[in-house]
Amino acid sequence: MKKTFLALLTVLLMTAACGQKQPAKDNADNISVHQNVPGDSSIYGLACDGTTDSILVFLPYAGGNPDTFDIIDARQEHRIYGRPLIGDQLAVVLRSDSDTTAASSYPVVDFVVNLNQLQDQWNYMVVPTLRTSAANARPLPDSIRQRILVPREYSIRLRRGGAAFATGMPRQQTSDDRSPVVYPPIKRYTSWRLSNGQLILQPDSASQLPADTAAIVLLRRDTLVLRFADHEQGYYRKKQ
Repeated sequence: MKKTFLALLTVLLMTAACGQKQPAKDNADNISVHQNVPGDSSIYGLACDGTTDSILVFLPYAGGNPDTFDIIDARQEHRIYGRPLIGDQLAVVLRSDSDTTAASSYPVVDFVVNLNQLQDQWNYMVVPTLRTSAANARPLPDSIRQRILVPREYSIRLRRGGAAFATGMPRQQTSDDRSPVVYPPIKRYTSWRLSNGQLILQPDSASQLPADTAAIVLLRRDTLVLRFADHEQGYYRKKQ
């Protein structure tokens, strides 16, 4: 609880620092509210006053003065996922020296993910399939198929702090269920994180399933598109 309070306090102080005209003073004892997982080269911090369509003024969680990054190429290549607004938490990945081709006085950004916009409940619709017994029976009239193949809303919630929840699947389906349809199983994710801009979704440890890695294809105020290894999934955000 104490760590959570300190982390929130630090974010509030950093947000205030972003709104100041003068850059914050260096401080070697700054509290970091994010620790990268092994292999993650992203930089985490806050968008600051002065950010435009071409540059990102960015205060890293590690502390020190705000940095200024060139985001022209990232914007033109549609690699800014979620508009960076002042005070929003961001994950930034810079281009390596070998990939930098733009003549800029600032470090060039490869892509940006707005964590504030990513953290929410995302919904999607699924359609059931006919059970084997029903599919092998006499073909059903279209009117009946339309009546029983009813779409159902599933959702995944990405919460601040890395917790994840999935909802929407009906009660456990068994082989002797009288329903003629089967809804696709839902993966019970329990946590999430970013690594080099990709979303890592960790299922319940009891399931013994591996984590899913998804590339963020699109992130807007009301739309999220993720590309998994075997499919692309679109999500929508409900208006409150």
